[in-house]
Amino acid sequence: MSLPLLRRVLDEMAADEHVVDDLVKAARSQSPEVARLPEAENRRHVQFLLTAALRATTNPDTADYTTAEALGADRAAQGVPLTDLLRGVQAGRTLAARVAVDRCRAAGLPDDVILQTVLDAERYTGALERHIVKGYHAAELQLSRTVRDARTQLLRNLLLAGPPPAPEELRRAGLRPDGRYHCVVSDVSDPAHARTLEQALLEFGGVYGLVEGRLTGLAARSPAGVALAGDVLLIAAPGAALPALPEIHRLCTAASRLAAARDRRGYHDLTSLAGELAVSAQPLLGDLLTADLLGALDPVNPFHRELAATALSYLDHGQRLRPTAEALHLHPNTVRYRLDRLAELTPLALAENSGASVLDAVRSWWALNHWLTR
Repeated sequence: MSLPLLRRVLDEMAADEHVVDDLVKAARSQSPEVARLPEAENRRHVQFLLTAALRATTNPDTADYTTAEALGADRAAQGVPLTDLLRGVQAGRTLAARVAVDRCRAAGLPDDVILQTVLDAERYTGALERHIVKGYHAAELQLSRTVRDARTQLLRNLLLAGPPPAPEELRRAGLRPDGRYHCVVSDVSDPAHARTLEQALLEFGGVYGLVEGRLTGLAARSPAGVALAGDVLLIAAPGAALPALPEIHRLCTAASRLAAARDRRGYHDLTSLAGELAVSAQPLLGDLLTADLLGALDPVNPFHRELAATALSYLDHGQRLRPTAEALHLHPNTVRYRLDRLAELTPLALAENSGASVLDAVRSWWALNHWLTR
């Protein structure tokens, strides 16, 4: 009677997205280096460990450590220190045990069954942890023997303001101390996929590796023509001298997060996202601007959201009715009507020949975009 119920409780826990979210937050909060990785990579790690541990608790024959070793190897390749990796694993492990106990009690399982479950889970998660360390050390040893590791470390030093490399180190990596390079940041974190993207980028010269968990690099020539898989996001900056690269890398990383949050894929020049990146860096000012200009709009009113989305598209299309109507599959008169209704509700000056300045248009775009996406 207790075992089927226990299995059901633990299976439901492993499938609960809210539990996974909480475990990801716990791991990221306890380990800054883990938090540098894309959140999707943290979710992949947590989902595997949670599912594997809970299944093994009720069916020890399903225990599998090969994926745990692969996860440890991935983190070594991504440059996450082992202590930070284990700190994140242990934070998630502690929270998972607490949630499992609470759910078992709520389901009415006897205390002796709950205690045995916790002990079994502790034994298995401890073994998982040891195999993660084993995979990490094996990958670390292999990486330390390759030229790739030296180049990746040099790249991290250049982009994360580490110890400045000597001119000879730069030359060995194929970089010139006085050269200008395009900082490139992708959203690819899986080492196998990263190697595929790296091969495509090597056509443009330079050095590439995993920095903060993402395939990143310095291209000798603009990689604008690179062939990308359909789901890859790639941000590239204009060419710059080596001393400017840490700050440019920070901007590229912020642009990558911004583009990913808006579900954009493919290649993007950093400068093409300059406006959105600048306004996103001032969220409080965006709140104040939105309250000032759009305070009369109700965020849960579908018609108000329709008006705001139409106005935003109108601004994105150079304040021209026909291109906006074509993009939204509407008649130009419908677009004009919505802009007029918005003008009745807000002080936005969007109508044709309104006399609004470029800065007025920027303020309107900022307020509308912030209101729709916050």
